[in-house]
Amino acid sequence: MKNLSLLLADEIQSDFWTTFLPIFRYVLFGIIIASAIVIIITTLMQSNDSNSGMDAFTGVSQESYYSQNKGASRDGILKRITIAMACIIFICTILFFCSLLINATAA
Repeated sequence: MKNLSLLLADEIQSDFWTTFLPIFRYVLFGIIIASAIVIIITTLMQSNDSNSGMDAFTGVSQESYYSQNKGASRDGILKRITIAMACIIFICTILFFCSLLINATAA
């Protein structure tokens, strides 16, 4: 009787993984696509900072009130959104391929 319950538990668990993993992959793929679109939009909305490359050659750093509080500005917010979306894409991609490995080992 105990062996029968273990066999049924394996069958129920197998059914769960075969129905859950494809849906999980579609959701992850949708999140990756949405995050990629947000990265493209936020990158295009950021302003061009042409002086930052020249500071490395000259060694001159121009500190102003605006450059000190850049994190609270529009460009700072867009930069943080871009970084957050890149992290989300990274995590979702790892989860996506781990779900493929789980599905390949279960089959």
